[in-house]
Amino acid sequence: MKYHTEDPAHTLAGLFTLPLRWVIGWTYFSAFWRRLILDNKLIPEEAGYIGEKFNHFLPNALGIKPIIEYLVSNPEALQVSMVTFTIVEAVVGLFIILGLFTRLMSVGVFFLAMGILLGSGWLGTTCLDEWQIGVLGVSSGFVLFLTGSSAYSLDHYLMKHRYPVAQKKWFSFLGSGHLPVKNLRPVVLAMSILILGLTLFTNQYFHGGVFGTLHNKSVKPKVEISNIQHNGSQLTFQLFRVEGADVYGSFLIGIEVLDGNNKVVKSIDQKELAEFPADRISNHYVAKIKAGKHSLILPLGAKADITVDLGEVRIEENYTLKLTDISGAEWMANID
Repeated sequence: MKYHTEDPAHTLAGLFTLPLRWVIGWTYFSAFWRRLILDNKLIPEEAGYIGEKFNHFLPNALGIKPIIEYLVSNPEALQVSMVTFTIVEAVVGLFIILGLFTRLMSVGVFFLAMGILLGSGWLGTTCLDEWQIGVLGVSSGFVLFLTGSSAYSLDHYLMKHRYPVAQKKWFSFLGSGHLPVKNLRPVVLAMSILILGLTLFTNQYFHGGVFGTLHNKSVKPKVEISNIQHNGSQLTFQLFRVEGADVYGSFLIGIEVLDGNNKVVKSIDQKELAEFPADRISNHYVAKIKAGKHSLILPLGAKADITVDLGEVRIEENYTLKLTDISGAEWMANID
């Protein structure tokens, strides 16, 4: 039995969402275009590697943090994932623009946007950039699944000229045309409620945007200090940059050890940090803490074990480790 999958309602719906389809399609295809055609950002050894951007998502990702941590801890797996992800974005974006297998590609849009939302929905220095991209992508993917494509699409061309593939029953679910679901109203209502719920939940979780105090974790740098150990003249501690702008590092200009009376007993100044030995920094992820021209640079999402030489200083009770950022921010932790 052959199926003709167009009807007037879906023809109009698919036509009305044409600008949405083209814009969403370019949004994803342009990621491939930027990373590979305009500038190759898939080379791990070069500046701008997309894997480092992915590492920036890690500190406050929702639900998928273990996956991100595994990938940024394993550079080879990360490279394969970044290449695969870029190819998927290219295919989904191009097919959405062309209107080919629109419903299948809309599912791709839905899950790509979900990944953006859960991974980086907390980022955005001046507004809720990544969160907005994520929730709008999720809702747009669902709308495109409902409407499919009509005029100005390859799906429409295949159906209009009655190509065998467009006459298959499954084409209505993967391509365009009449969606063979008896009662769409409860399905649309249920999915709309779920998407709205996801929107409100993530807005509150990432930014406090529904009630309480608004917060933006992309504005000021924050560094967590942990795993402090001392052995003779060696003091080792772990630094993890968890907040602040993803395009701008935290610039450490001072490391101090304070005694019980808050007197500085050991100080490493800005010049020394700019020349800090690489063999005293053990990085965990692809985003790396390293010495810069004027300071020790801590990119967002970077985690490393740092070892400093205390010289004649011996750690005693109530000693404190203090870090100073070039912005004036300070972070302190007790040395046990």
